[in-house]
Amino acid sequence: MDIVSTRRRTLHSVGVRQVRYARHLRRGRAIVAALGAALALTACGFRLAGSDPLPGVLARPYLSLKDPYTDFSREFEHQLKNAGAAPQAVRANATATIDVTKDLVVQRTLSVSAQNIPTEYELTYTVTFAVQGTDKELLAPQTISLSKDYSFEENVLLAKEHEADILREQMARDLVAITMRRLTSLK
Repeated sequence: MDIVSTRRRTLHSVGVRQVRYARHLRRGRAIVAALGAALALTACGFRLAGSDPLPGVLARPYLSLKDPYTDFSREFEHQLKNAGAAPQAVRANATATIDVTKDLVVQRTLSVSAQNIPTEYELTYTVTFAVQGTDKELLAPQTISLSKDYSFEENVLLAKEHEADILREQMARDLVAITMRRLTSLK
């Protein structure tokens, strides 16, 4: 090994270290800037959409869910907890009851090919809920429904099934956001 190649390696490794250091420095500055922006926004009273506080009557709700394992049910319970509610396991300890009577996903064929193979589907997610206080009805039964369509190709079956799952999860999140807005409007 000659001196020139050793010197090149040394200069190269020093250059690589300087590039890495500069990259870390830029990353650190970006993080500091993002934190500064977040602090400035919270200082002025800014809140994310959908993060309104729940009314006091929903501080300790009892959730009566048709099926606690659906996308809507899991996301709804999660968002209630994020909003400061403490869901109760027993109805007697609750300040109100949120009754989800319908939580249904329906898939409908929109179009078929010349060989009578489905080429497009529509997913419809429907939720019905009501809120009952300890002595009166706080919110009459509300039905919310969202629909989305997607194309279908038999040769990419797994991808299309995954797409349908993603659409269903997104519709559940959207339905929960609508439900939470309606709950925050209660007084």
